[in-house]
Amino acid sequence: MERYKEIERSIIVRFRKEIWRLFTRAVRDYELIKEGDCVAVCISGGKDSFLLAKCMEELQKHGKIKFTCKYIVMNPGYNEKNKNKIIQNAKIMNVDVEMFDSDIFDSVYKLDEGSPCYLCARMRRGCLYDYAKKMGCNKIALGHHFDDVIETTLLSIIYGGEIKGMMPKLHSDNFSGMELIRPLYLVKEKDIKAWARYNKLEFLNCACRFTEKNTYDKNENSKRIEIKKLIKNLEDENKNIPYNIFRACDNVNLDTIREYKTNGIRHNFLENYDKKEDE
Repeated sequence: MERYKEIERSIIVRFRKEIWRLFTRAVRDYELIKEGDCVAVCISGGKDSFLLAKCMEELQKHGKIKFTCKYIVMNPGYNEKNKNKIIQNAKIMNVDVEMFDSDIFDSVYKLDEGSPCYLCARMRRGCLYDYAKKMGCNKIALGHHFDDVIETTLLSIIYGGEIKGMMPKLHSDNFSGMELIRPLYLVKEKDIKAWARYNKLEFLNCACRFTEKNTYDKNENSKRIEIKKLIKNLEDENKNIPYNIFRACDNVNLDTIREYKTNGIRHNFLENYDKKEDE
């Protein structure tokens, strides 16, 4: 059996419970894909986005909904070694990618304002939306997973002073008719790593110039890594904690929230406090 077929089979068979069922559950429960969709699957070169590409291919083969995919790679300024690694992995996994260039690394690197990761991510997303729309797609699919979701929630609370989650799908504010979807929303990172190890695949981590400039291992100053370690320590004490963090955004009790914001408008619990007593 050819190697790419073994990789595909591992998703459906060996990692059926940990990856395939959770992937298809997210697609179904959050209605991420509809009949006739044209989805731009965005591949960064990491394990998450390449797994997403293979899952989307398998869904096209075995799913009931008819849709099309285009697999795109944005080159924001990778060095030649990293660029070739992405192309090599695409060949190994039999993913027909289309690569386009941008100058995001140059733009963000010149700012030199601490860690530019947030700005880089926003600029990348804008470029992906723009390119996908020109290709006739109505959705872009990103490889964010379960751990990204719960880490974002805690990051927002601890460092941002707000309760803010990561949604499974979003309408674009700047590109009319475009949506962002996250089909790996329920898949755990440890299972993605296990899938990569099982298939002896090596992927890029962060390959940006900021990381190359700051050569400390694993970017120990990263707030996200701090949160990742915190969750791991808590999980060692209670295995349900990651799920509880995830479920918290499905179980918000507004009767106990002092203020909340929707559509940019802030509301205070005092607005209806006395009305409840009158009732």
